[in-house]
Amino acid sequence: MNNPQDKGGSSRRQFLMQLSYASAGIALAPLIPAAANAGMAKPFTTRPLGLSLQVNGKKHQLDIDPRTTLLDLLREQLSLTGTKKGCDRGQCGACTVLVNNRRVNACLTLAATCQQASVTTIEGLAKGDQLHPVQEAFIKHDAFQCGYCTPGQICSAVGLLQEGHARTEAEIREAMSGNICRCGAYRNITDAISEVKNSSR
Repeated sequence: MNNPQDKGGSSRRQFLMQLSYASAGIALAPLIPAAANAGMAKPFTTRPLGLSLQVNGKKHQLDIDPRTTLLDLLREQLSLTGTKKGCDRGQCGACTVLVNNRRVNACLTLAATCQQASVTTIEGLAKGDQLHPVQEAFIKHDAFQCGYCTPGQICSAVGLLQEGHARTEAEIREAMSGNICRCGAYRNITDAISEVKNSSR
């Protein structure tokens, strides 16, 4: 048989435990909002940065967020949308532009690092109605299909030729390996670059 005193004792123990939990909750209540706020990240703000650079021969004086990439600057602030945003991780080459005649991935380049630099995008290669020789060769050799990667491919090819890294087809393929063509026009791209290289001798 159950002892009534044990039953009563058990009830008293439960009551005292519940009372202690409630007291602890009341005591900790003022600390909960502070703990929650401490875990929340505060908004990160930065002061605008003055940037002076030349894009396709035109000087620009801009105030930018220091975190702005060159790709976003070109597309969103200068409306030069020929430079494409592909992977946005420096893996596809669709955003390739020339900075001081050297090819770079615009998505990985902070605009702030281009202070006083000269930037050339796909829009700046032609001279009026006269296409750049690489552009003409890409058309002649049908070196594109969907065309999304083409601006980056052409800018990379122009940089490749200027850098002197196009002595053989194998070197062209290796130096262009950072530019991905999902349509698979690699053979035609190589032929186009080779033609320009040979005609410039």
